[in-house]
Amino acid sequence: MDIKLELIGVPVTDIDRAKAFYERVGFHADHDVTVSEAIRFVQMTPPGSACSIAFGKGITEMPPGSLDNMQVVVDDIEQAHAELTDRGVDVGAIDDQPWGSFVYFTDPDGNRWAVQQKTPRDQ
Repeated sequence: MDIKLELIGVPVTDIDRAKAFYERVGFHADHDVTVSEAIRFVQMTPPGSACSIAFGKGITEMPPGSLDNMQVVVDDIEQAHAELTDRGVDVGAIDDQPWGSFVYFTDPDGNRWAVQQKTPRDQ
């Protein structure tokens, strides 16, 4: 049996602000549908990913900013750091660990993200 993780709800306060932020990070806007007054569904996917995020109105009961340690993986952490910085995303310095190299950022609501290169830069 295959079990595929394909969608993760991200709790946000301002849908349009979140959409603009994730577009700046590089995510593609797949859907932005207002179903009713109670439901607006926005789905966005990082380039090359089989898993998307969703946010909007009536999507999740988690408090905005409560997601911690969402992680995406890249082949080149230096390139990712440079591109995110060029796009105006506030990322920290590259953090080299024995299990990979990382940069971190938060969305406007405080949901925390890690970008990982699986192999440390010094290997």
